[in-house]
Amino acid sequence: MQKKKIGWNWKKKVYLPLMLGWILIVTNVIVFMMDMGLGLVMGIGVAIYLVVLAILITRHRANALDEWLTFAAHFGQIQKHLLQEMPFPYALTDQYGRLLWFNDEFSALTGKDRRHFKKSITGLFHELTRDVFPDRNQKNVIDVLFGEKSFEVQICSVVLNELIDDTEFLDRDMDRSYCMYSFVFHDVTEMNYYIQKYKDETMCCGLIYLDNYDEALESIEEVRRSLLTVLIDRKINSYFREVDGLVRKFDVDRYFFVIRESALRELKERRFNILEAVRTTNIGNEMAITLSIGIGANNGTYQQNSENARVAIELALGRGGDQVVVRDGQSISYYGGKSLGVEKNTRVKARVKAHALREFIDSKEKVVIMGHKLPDVDAFGSAVGIYRIAETLGKRAHIVMNEPTSSLRPFLGQFRGDAEYEDSMIISGERAEDIVDNDTLLVLVDTNKSEYTDCEELLSLTKTVVIFDHHRQSDNTIRSSVLSYIEPYASSTCEMVAEVLQYFPEKIRIRSKEADILYAGIMLDTDNFMQKTGVRTFEAAAFLRRNGADITRIRKLFRGGLEEYRLKGEVLRNVELYREHFAISVCPSEGIESPTIVASQAANDLLDIVVVKASFVLTEYRGMIFVSARSIDEVNVQIIMERLGGGGHMNMAGCQFRDTSEKEAILRLKQVIDEMLDGGELL
Repeated sequence: MQKKKIGWNWKKKVYLPLMLGWILIVTNVIVFMMDMGLGLVMGIGVAIYLVVLAILITRHRANALDEWLTFAAHFGQIQKHLLQEMPFPYALTDQYGRLLWFNDEFSALTGKDRRHFKKSITGLFHELTRDVFPDRNQKNVIDVLFGEKSFEVQICSVVLNELIDDTEFLDRDMDRSYCMYSFVFHDVTEMNYYIQKYKDETMCCGLIYLDNYDEALESIEEVRRSLLTVLIDRKINSYFREVDGLVRKFDVDRYFFVIRESALRELKERRFNILEAVRTTNIGNEMAITLSIGIGANNGTYQQNSENARVAIELALGRGGDQVVVRDGQSISYYGGKSLGVEKNTRVKARVKAHALREFIDSKEKVVIMGHKLPDVDAFGSAVGIYRIAETLGKRAHIVMNEPTSSLRPFLGQFRGDAEYEDSMIISGERAEDIVDNDTLLVLVDTNKSEYTDCEELLSLTKTVVIFDHHRQSDNTIRSSVLSYIEPYASSTCEMVAEVLQYFPEKIRIRSKEADILYAGIMLDTDNFMQKTGVRTFEAAAFLRRNGADITRIRKLFRGGLEEYRLKGEVLRNVELYREHFAISVCPSEGIESPTIVASQAANDLLDIVVVKASFVLTEYRGMIFVSARSIDEVNVQIIMERLGGGGHMNMAGCQFRDTSEKEAILRLKQVIDEMLDGGELL
């Protein structure tokens, strides 16, 4: 561009004299043709003019070239001076990141001498590695920390072939693949400081619910109840006052609070120790009070934060209480949840759900019931209970089951071939897809996650979905259900369905086979009434016994093969005691149809060892690694499994690994245990 501009200026200076010379020559020819003498005299004058013009042009060209060279030299010095004195750091490197040149600001920042330091820029700024260098003719912006300062570094590539094409001084046969990089450093320390300060001052809001306020008050003398309430209020108010928060009580067992974002980070670092402080408050009350806290943050508006706080508190309660759920933007994090959920004595909820279920069944033509993949006795038993309700109300009902496990087949045999039950009672997922439409009620049992259902496609074929489950909720729980009865305090889904059967408006007469399978589901999930049993569990069992459940028949159906017992022995023989209290073992899967069932049973058996606080048994099945996790009361295996992509209950959970070997899965499990132990999240 500079060449074209200089060339244009030269032509502008010599154009008029040359044109005048041509005009004189043409005029001289005309005069000569008219008068030879006069033309000859004029020709001599034109010749003299041309000679003088040539001399002037030659001399002026030499002076102009000198001026151009002088200007170019001064222009280069000006450019160099400007780069050298540029008020922000600037550097050039070769294609490997080795420094070629940098200005005074870069030198002052790094303390390096331009004449002697020729090492890689990565040695000074660890973030500026080769993988962040941009492609040819591209730019990239990287955030860099250097000392106490923050920089936004703009990296530009300079390809050599462009320089070769724009100059006549470089050899055009040079290596055109050579590339240089320029680095411009913009100090954003102050800007980041004010951005962070703005974020720190952003308000978050939350809700606090006392999980078992009424139950705890009933366990203490009446004269001390007001004292217990005052102590809890004082602890909650003092805790949030320490971080300059505002707390207001709007019900006897509910609070609303507002804190800054900086305070929220501080509470996260403390891992919300208010949970432990309230739980350990005891003035003679037999039952400890626990808190559930839901917090909404970084959702744009105060109204949206408030709405997300409400969603978070519902999720905390749905997971069993005694924990904090923080909905920060689109991410959800969990804290606490170390104690067992307290059973609720009220039966109003079960009665309300029973009435709602009846209304939905009455409004539809068909009812399809579906459990989780690889269904167990609890999933099938609860499905049978819903099936009996639908049949009593005169609706066509079907249970979806693709691949029953070997432990479930004896129970299925009680129904298949029985003349009292239609052949269409149990159908495959493929056939269910042809049946389900908008006039179908889809009931999910023993799961609340779409990816765990036996046929996920059914969820998109109908808008009316009802959920019955006893597993704790997570952030990917199905939210589109018209009726959701998720009760983490219940021992099993069969217990929940048995309770709904008792409170159904119509008198539901269940048959002995149906009572057997419901009773068996409770036995399975409670490990023969040894885990997670409450008053309502035994009441449900008593109801089923009155309706014909027979313990002897059920025990015979639970019997396994000799090979399964041998595999359990192999699990016990190869157990590894990790970190003194965590039993980890592998269940062989060769020669057995349902190794996951054996693994879960072996995990229960490992809890009989005195020092074991949690057990984990891994087994390979269909190309995946399944983990069965069990505990009694000291370790929450649910939060461990959630870290690995699974879930479940506090003392009964699991997860799955895809494209992972058993050794890799065990290593990952140990890493999570280490992280949570060192972070104070376990024990």
